[in-house]
Amino acid sequence: MAQRGDQLDRETFCCSICLDLLRDPVAIPCGHSYCMSCIKLHWDGEDQRRMYSCPQCRQTFTPRPVLKKNTMLAALVEQLNKTGLQAAPAYYGYAGPGKQRKLEVSRLNIQQRIQDREKDVKLLQQEVEVVSRSADKAVEDSEKIFTELIRLLQERSSDVKQQIRSQQETEVSRVKELQEKLQQEIIKLKRKDAELKQFSYTEDHNQFLHNYPSVSQLSEPTDSSSINIRPLRYFEDVTAAVSELRDKLQDILKEEWTNISLAEIEVDVLPSEPQPEPKTRAEFLQYYSKITLDPNTANTCMLLSEGNRKVEGVTHHQSCSSHPDRFTIWSQVLSRESLTGRCYWEVDWRGTGIRIAVAYKTISRVGSSNDCGFGYNDKSWMLYCHTNGYTFYFNNVKTPISSPWCPRLGVYLDHRAGILSFYSVSETMTLLHRVQTTFTQPLYAGLWLGCSYGDAAELRKLK
Repeated sequence: MAQRGDQLDRETFCCSICLDLLRDPVAIPCGHSYCMSCIKLHWDGEDQRRMYSCPQCRQTFTPRPVLKKNTMLAALVEQLNKTGLQAAPAYYGYAGPGKQRKLEVSRLNIQQRIQDREKDVKLLQQEVEVVSRSADKAVEDSEKIFTELIRLLQERSSDVKQQIRSQQETEVSRVKELQEKLQQEIIKLKRKDAELKQFSYTEDHNQFLHNYPSVSQLSEPTDSSSINIRPLRYFEDVTAAVSELRDKLQDILKEEWTNISLAEIEVDVLPSEPQPEPKTRAEFLQYYSKITLDPNTANTCMLLSEGNRKVEGVTHHQSCSSHPDRFTIWSQVLSRESLTGRCYWEVDWRGTGIRIAVAYKTISRVGSSNDCGFGYNDKSWMLYCHTNGYTFYFNNVKTPISSPWCPRLGVYLDHRAGILSFYSVSETMTLLHRVQTTFTQPLYAGLWLGCSYGDAAELRKLK
């Protein structure tokens, strides 16, 4: 009976995972206790699901609970160890209902893991189906877009051909008209030459002298300056313009192809650990993204230069072509490149203040409403940088930030993880503000400048 009492006490202070006396005992939120190393190992296996369970009662916890040693339970286990209770398991001849209960707990743990893995397999199958549907849709949409591009090029080719033929008809008609005049003049001159030849045979000198003035008179010749022969050079300007267009299209395709390259498409089909955010500038630079500004989006009070990496505010509106992507009122500009995955870029700025932002492409462009302004709607996130500090804006809610002024700022984006961070960049990286959200579309880098003289910002070109 003493041995049964010892065994019952042992079960009370036993870890249901390793089936041994508790070592560094910890109590989890549901009240059950385990060895600290055992429950850590158990929860490490559940990290991918980001949901943590009790091996006995299966209650789940999110986030992962912080473990602290239960000093009172540890003292009791230590006292039991001193009284020699640890020798009790040496008796293997008795298989009572307590060692069976622990076996059942282990089986339940295994069965739960099986169910969890079966759920993961189903989720992965669903992910495969989603990826396949997305790829099919992307192929279909891409084919439609390229077909439209080909149609547009064919239309432009037809227009150029029509213009050339029209000009050809005009030039040929002009030349033929001048040719007809010259032919008529030749006929008249030949007739006059025959008349003069006949007149030269006149024997009556008095009659010759009398009729000579009227017979020798010639009509005005055709103006030779109207004859302008330019063999094979009539349409060289057209050919040069088409050639220049071809070169520009080739450059655009070379520069932009990385945005649609399959190598840049990130697809998660397996659950993975969240990637740690970089700490040092060298680590951030591993994710440097080459970004240029899109002139078609720039407000007419913004002057782009340095290969569309630098923007300056001007006090007068520039003459620019009308484009549906252009911000009509707000002094803003977006990047040409879309941002997905993990990206990092830096901005040097000077002047009274700028706004550094990221935005969806669907942000409004026309008018002065908040729907167009960076940070004043739910389609953009913006850090307002001024000489007195910083203010973060999202959906017209502002968050003041107390930090010294810095002329160089860094922006880190982990699109998949929903992380957007702003840093002041000097000898070290100082975090100004960090956003944790869910991005539903690709993002574009944005800049806002006032119209004050000297306001400027430049996307740094890093190695």
